[in-house]
Amino acid sequence: MAETSAPMRASGPWDADEPHPEHDRIDLGGLRLPHNPDFDVRLASMGDQHIGVVALYEDSSLQLQALAAPRSMSLWDEVKTKILQQSPSLEERQGPFGVELSGEIASEGTTRPARYLGIDGPRWFLLAVIYGKAAMDEEVAAPFVDFVRDVVVVRGAEPMAREEPITLRRPSDQTAEATEGPGLNPFKRGPEISEIR
Repeated sequence: MAETSAPMRASGPWDADEPHPEHDRIDLGGLRLPHNPDFDVRLASMGDQHIGVVALYEDSSLQLQALAAPRSMSLWDEVKTKILQQSPSLEERQGPFGVELSGEIASEGTTRPARYLGIDGPRWFLLAVIYGKAAMDEEVAAPFVDFVRDVVVVRGAEPMAREEPITLRRPSDQTAEATEGPGLNPFKRGPEISEIR
């Protein structure tokens, strides 16, 4: 497998401008996701903007959101503090991407396991949140962690406010406006992208 230049790290998440393994990914504009046929991948929207991705697998889920970050500093420490203010029962621990948060969070009148992974990149920050059984079980979490390791973040050169979501689009939106309905699967095999609002 010849590549123009070899990646400088063993795994990502990757910045679009750095050398990274070249293989077929789902292009959502601000994020390029690896194909995992076992995952049900959906776009999460706020108003008319796609701001994140949810990947469902068995009884667990992974939420991904990429945010603009200042060139000079990382955002994870700041974001981590905000998360701990809302869910003080979470505990810090070392994970595959450095310090992460894990434990039980209150959600819709009940509690559920959650694991927060924060990855600082060049002018971007990627927040990955694993919910369900995978938040507490490393073996169950492995497919999600591998998925995050192969994500490519496309920050773009335009000025963005700090912590502004890096906008995503459906794979079919490259030339046309988003349309609702089935049959929007431009890639050979892999998840169909649906929306969550």
